[in-house]
Amino acid sequence: MSHYVEPIPVRSTLPRLGWGVLNLVQFAFTLAWTMGCISLALLVYALSAGRRRLPLRMASWLWAPGLLGGAGARVRVDGLEQVDWSRPYVLVANHQSVIDICALFRAVPVPLHFLLKQEMERVPFVSWYARAMGMVFIPREDRRAATASLRRSADAVRAGATLCIFPEGTRSRDGRVGPFKPGAFEVALQAGVQVLPVALEGTGRVLPAEGFFRVRPGPIRVRFGAPLALEEDGAALSRQALAARAQSAVEALLRGHGT
Repeated sequence: MSHYVEPIPVRSTLPRLGWGVLNLVQFAFTLAWTMGCISLALLVYALSAGRRRLPLRMASWLWAPGLLGGAGARVRVDGLEQVDWSRPYVLVANHQSVIDICALFRAVPVPLHFLLKQEMERVPFVSWYARAMGMVFIPREDRRAATASLRRSADAVRAGATLCIFPEGTRSRDGRVGPFKPGAFEVALQAGVQVLPVALEGTGRVLPAEGFFRVRPGPIRVRFGAPLALEEDGAALSRQALAARAQSAVEALLRGHGT
């Protein structure tokens, strides 16, 4: 008795193989480019007697454009004109992809710091650069240590740093904005600086959170909203109220409002 075996559909298989090979090349480029850019930034940091402004801006001028270009991402930025960039802020953004960091470095016109999850301390080069630039790692399981990390972040912002936080705490798998954790807003309240809502659109399609480095070219849009005050009618807002307002602002930006 004979059985008929369906042939492998070449038209659907070859494109997948092609994307797989391209993504492996892009992944290798990402690692090499990141190690090279960080090594150069740390050299500049050492030669400039520990001044951080130039090596921080190198992430915006060199590292991020290289990775975005390698991914075939086209970045559009809206709302820069409504922000006074001579002042420090705590930026809060939705989180869809690791390429969010590249998009934010590229869009923000001043040196930018990130509050990083503690797991990033184990990543060579990235952790070396982050520590040298004064970025803070936050443990998610140790409440006391997390409070101390938020306090150090607030000190940096109070000293003039612009800090970005992803208050969802993890990347969205479906593109929807998850609940903003109020603890992240303690930094803005302690530092006494306004919260700046930022909406990222398209990053999850360019580099999805699921799967291994499945890059696809596409547009990325970064929208800046109006800074949010820490008070209302002369009374300070709570962390919970500020988190709710920031989440509403980011969601409105994603719907195309608020710019």
